[in-house]
Amino acid sequence: MNIFWLTGDLSHLAAIVILLLKIWKTRSCAGISGKGQLLFALVFTTRYLDLLTSFISLYNTSMKLIYIACSYATVYLIYMKFKATYDGNHDTFRVEFLVVPVGGLSFLINHDFSPLEILCTFSIYLESVAILPQLFMISKTGEAETITTHYLFFLGLYRALYLVNSIWRFYFEGCFDLIAVVAGVVQTILYCDFFYLYITKVLKGKKLSLPA
Repeated sequence: MNIFWLTGDLSHLAAIVILLLKIWKTRSCAGISGKGQLLFALVFTTRYLDLLTSFISLYNTSMKLIYIACSYATVYLIYMKFKATYDGNHDTFRVEFLVVPVGGLSFLINHDFSPLEILCTFSIYLESVAILPQLFMISKTGEAETITTHYLFFLGLYRALYLVNSIWRFYFEGCFDLIAVVAGVVQTILYCDFFYLYITKVLKGKKLSLPA
């Protein structure tokens, strides 16, 4: 594990914790895309099925369990505990337009045509676009709460750091995963506009809004 891998994991964990604390402290999930969180729960579930078949390290297992538990906790808070505050009228992104093509692509392009590998590949592809329902919701409502933008920033930072991690591993470990790299590039590109607005507006105390 290198510094980019570790800081990527910590950024990812920070994003999840920020979102959970935001919902719990405000007792509201306003501005949060429930559909996006369902996609992330699906990502972690399909990616970490190897928990049932192999053990790599205590750190690896712990982080996987934390990601899974937190993703389902978030879904529970949105659709059950604080359902009355969920803005379903603005959370209208058609997620089937993501899940179906990604599912087909994972069958066509993967490292090994086995159930676990196909599901893992599916999770990688899906994660690269899972943020779209949240970005779509922000563009539809016109702006986002500051705490929500912090969540998105750390989520995007995690992916950017993982992309650097892939480059590091290629040069220093001779390890290269084309599927993960391409998916990481796509996901990072989706965050580019957000990163620019975050730096130029949110860090200066202004409201963030995405173009419709």
